[in-house]
Amino acid sequence: MQFKRLGTSAIVVSDICMGTMTFGSQTDEAEALRILDQSFDAGINFFDTAEGYPVPPDKKYVGRTEEIVGKWLKTKPRDAIILATKVSGPSHVWFRSPKREGMTALDRRNIMVAVEDSLKKLGTDYIDLYQTHWPDHDTPYDETMEVLDELVRAGKVRITGCSNETSWGLMKSISTAERLGTVRYQTIQNNFSLNNRRFEDELAQVCRKEGVSLIPYSPIGGGVLSGKYADGARPEGARFSRYLEIGGRQATMAKRFVNDKSLASTARFAEIAQGLDMSPVTLAVAWSKQHDFVASTIVGASRQDQVDEILAAADVVLSEETLKAINAVSREIMYPMG
Repeated sequence: MQFKRLGTSAIVVSDICMGTMTFGSQTDEAEALRILDQSFDAGINFFDTAEGYPVPPDKKYVGRTEEIVGKWLKTKPRDAIILATKVSGPSHVWFRSPKREGMTALDRRNIMVAVEDSLKKLGTDYIDLYQTHWPDHDTPYDETMEVLDELVRAGKVRITGCSNETSWGLMKSISTAERLGTVRYQTIQNNFSLNNRRFEDELAQVCRKEGVSLIPYSPIGGGVLSGKYADGARPEGARFSRYLEIGGRQATMAKRFVNDKSLASTARFAEIAQGLDMSPVTLAVAWSKQHDFVASTIVGASRQDQVDEILAAADVVLSEETLKAINAVSREIMYPMG
């Protein structure tokens, strides 16, 4: 396992991070604890959750993920774990937080209420990385950055980050922090995978120039890059199989990940992986890690038997020839996820 710094902070993390968004819904507590143990034993020290997890969003079980992670955290030395969680921003097209009756925002009250609730559920007195979960472009960044600064000064949060931000939003937050003299975002957590390379268009340059680390989620394209949705398959229990049944926003999201173009590119990437005698999951995770603006790639598993293929990418470095083959597919099938 390799280790990298988050932004310009003092925090160093494993370059694979275990995500937890299915814990408490698709993944029961016992299986979740096994996945966390296996990840930690393999050298992963970075774990990501959110107040709004598990997914899909549901008031009946919202917050259960943090409770499971908190229960596991008690079995490990706290200083050995870099723990990340998130405060729910305003609801957008894909996501409506069940927290606070859906009336979430990145103002002072919401952030203060959220952080205290997360600390309680996680059973810890500090959060290593506290992130805004979806941007709030209508609340002044002054208010958001000032309250985050309060939390750092109070010792409840070590560093801060954002997620699903735009280039404008990230630069706005940085300029606001510089003007006010507050903490700044050290990380950005956005979707980035072989099937969704849009981050490279603009945000990668912001990260390089401003010293912000990407911690990408969905490096396996929501499971699509594993090949399990090939030829129209709808695996029982799989996230997008469930989302298509639920309908509405979830079905729309599923169709963004699972479509003709994404399945075509997935098939091509699988051929490259096969030529390397490597799982397509391993290829996808290794590719994600191999970017200068990426600090740690957030993976996810709903079953323990999915973890080995992910961990196999820990020490893989893809050759220039392989990267060229991957880039050729991306040029031929551009923006599979739109």
